[in-house]
Amino acid sequence: QVRVVESGGGLVQAGGSLSLSCVVSGTMFSMNTMGWHRQAPGKQRELVASITFGGSTNYADSVKGRFTISRNNAKNTVDLQMNSLKPEDTAVYYCEAQSGSLSYWGQGTQVTVSS
Repeated sequence: QVRVVESGGGLVQAGGSLSLSCVVSGTMFSMNTMGWHRQAPGKQRELVASITFGGSTNYADSVKGRFTISRNNAKNTVDLQMNSLKPEDTAVYYCEAQSGSLSYWGQGTQVTVSS
């Protein structure tokens, strides 16, 4: 059974940094695209950043230049380095891992940025 577990959320002041990590276990196969999404209270879930198996990245305009996504294919992990955090980055952050036509999601980790 594939399991996706996020870690690294927390409370930080505006301008600070946090690093999120995600581990995918329970599979022998490397994931295709992996990514981070977030959902703020009262808002729809949105894509923050994604990275393909080959390393191509995609970022939401709101985080470009501040967030960096990276992955380790051998370990099926994906990280999100978040710098220059803003109060509007406050949300639950979810890791997604795709394998073929299937998507696997973690339970989410809370990121709170105080002003």
